[in-house]
Amino acid sequence: MKHILLLTDYSKNSINAMRYALQLFEHHICKFYLLHVQSSSTYTTDDLILAGNASVYSAIVKKAKHKLSKLVTSLEKEVKHGNFSFETLIDYDALTDAITQVVVSKNINLIVMGSNGVTGAKEVIFGSNTINVIRKVDCPTLVIPEKFEYKKPNDVLLPLDVPDSTSGMAFTAIVEFTEKFCKTLHILRIQPYAKNSKEEKRDRAHLDTLKQTNYVYHKINNVPIPYVVACYSQTHNIDLIAIIAKRESLFDRFFSGSPTTQITHKIKVPLLVSHS
Repeated sequence: MKHILLLTDYSKNSINAMRYALQLFEHHICKFYLLHVQSSSTYTTDDLILAGNASVYSAIVKKAKHKLSKLVTSLEKEVKHGNFSFETLIDYDALTDAITQVVVSKNINLIVMGSNGVTGAKEVIFGSNTINVIRKVDCPTLVIPEKFEYKKPNDVLLPLDVPDSTSGMAFTAIVEFTEKFCKTLHILRIQPYAKNSKEEKRDRAHLDTLKQTNYVYHKINNVPIPYVVACYSQTHNIDLIAIIAKRESLFDRFFSGSPTTQITHKIKVPLLVSHS
């Protein structure tokens, strides 16, 4: 059974990401955990006044749980099979701390979230909360762009920076995802030099051992990473982009704020992040 964590702030963006997950895992047995992390700043004086003699729990926590339960009920109505079960979770901790606790306690296999984060931050397409979750929570994360309509992810693009390895656990996780849900993995080894490299040799040696994965491999030299990703995605009808998260690697440049890398903030397909 897969344990999937769905993050929500009740926005259309987060609910759309949930629906993507339900469709993606339609033929798998899954338990979905719906987590809403509520900031203490959202408590209002009215919440406490309306409570009267009731406890703060009744005034705030119970109200939040009821709202989340209604969301689960609406999702259950959309599911036409018995493969899924749901559990609701409310937390008042810092966002990434709350998520990390759930990942550990519930043995989460994958986090699914909308691209603007669980507070709907309006930062291009990737909000600050999304970036924080990807950077700070050590769990595979699937980010769904705003208003993205579900499409079976047949073609997956994996750009590799110089430090990224095809023999590590992060790469293995992406391969396993491709085998379960997709048809072809497009691997781009992006290098700042034209000569044959030890990275390419290691790639080809390891890829020769993959028997169940349909993949294509390309080496790209002396071309900025964002440009390669954007152009290849459009010319090959890529349905999903995967990336290996590693400090001071392609991952950091992928999300940096330099003018050159702004292209990548306009990705219009889901992003799967696997941590090394």
